[in-house]
Amino acid sequence: MPTYYQCERCTACCRWPGQVRLNESEITAIAAYLDISEEVFIQTYTRLNANRSGLALKDHDDESCIFLEGEDCKIQPVKPNQCRAFPNLWNFPGFEKVCHAKPVQVSEETFRTLCTAPDT
Repeated sequence: MPTYYQCERCTACCRWPGQVRLNESEITAIAAYLDISEEVFIQTYTRLNANRSGLALKDHDDESCIFLEGEDCKIQPVKPNQCRAFPNLWNFPGFEKVCHAKPVQVSEETFRTLCTAPDT
């Protein structure tokens, strides 16, 4: 049985240095949610990703996500898939030491369903 990590929204992953890559549909969704044009969103909130193959979210000076406001995600309902997938489909070494997600044993089918369902 796989272990599914149930997010507790501790925001540890939002504070970890790295990059959140974006695809076109995520850019469209986030811009619409913020009620700004895609061009303004791209110019204001993104940067070229490390391998220069696309866009990633900018960070605050402390390397936390640009959309982290205190303990909340400003774009929670439309956050990128990379964010939704943490820590189940990707994570960083030692994430268990900083992430408060609760490990739950689930069936393969439940794991697949939970990892593809929107995080609310």
